[in-house]
Amino acid sequence: MICLGITALIFNARASSLSELEYLTESYPPYNYQERGELKGIAVDLLRAALARVGERLPRDKVQLLPWPRAYKMALAGPERVLFSTTRTQLREDSFHWVGPIIETRVVLLAMADSEINIKSIDELSNYSIGAIKDDIGEQLLLSFGVPAQRIKRANSAYSLLKMLDKGRIKLWAYEENVASWNIHNAGLDPSLFESVYTLQESGLYYAFSKDTDPELVNQLQLSIDEIKSEFIGDGHNLYEQIISKYR
Repeated sequence: MICLGITALIFNARASSLSELEYLTESYPPYNYQERGELKGIAVDLLRAALARVGERLPRDKVQLLPWPRAYKMALAGPERVLFSTTRTQLREDSFHWVGPIIETRVVLLAMADSEINIKSIDELSNYSIGAIKDDIGEQLLLSFGVPAQRIKRANSAYSLLKMLDKGRIKLWAYEENVASWNIHNAGLDPSLFESVYTLQESGLYYAFSKDTDPELVNQLQLSIDEIKSEFIGDGHNLYEQIISKYR
């Protein structure tokens, strides 16, 4: 009887709505970031629109903006956490429930334009010092391709890696292309000084739910996002396209 009672309490404690889940994100503009204390970005606006569609809202106290390594570990551990924006890969596939895509994305290696680095195959990557954020898709891809761990220089922020590249402390920077461009612009640097020299992966950004989350909630968000993408609201455009165009 005691065991049955404990089981019932655990079951009843599960979130019954999307607004009860805990949401984790990082500074990853233009997809998710904070400006003047307000959380913004393509993924943030899409999430809010999807929740509104089912009569819910995204409570401020349910969203944490954290360094990626910490947020990633928290999402893996649960309980009932949603991490965004997360690149969906084969390595991560079984670690989460996935909703999306938020948008298609490209993870690249960036170099200084005057370095004249020309990479033709993955085997050449071991010849360079490459900057990446711990547990970010860039680091995970490099390791999966066999790049020695000692060739990867890790930092906690994109800004730190950008400065390392600019000052010659690393030769390459593994990161999502649009986010890298955003950081270069906001740092006041000339974008023409940097170039993408190799594509590590083309994929999609998603909302990654911890495995203990009720599949019905996962499905509810997926259906809501699908509807936002498919329904037109006039002039041949839909809400999804409006959200994306806002950040371009």
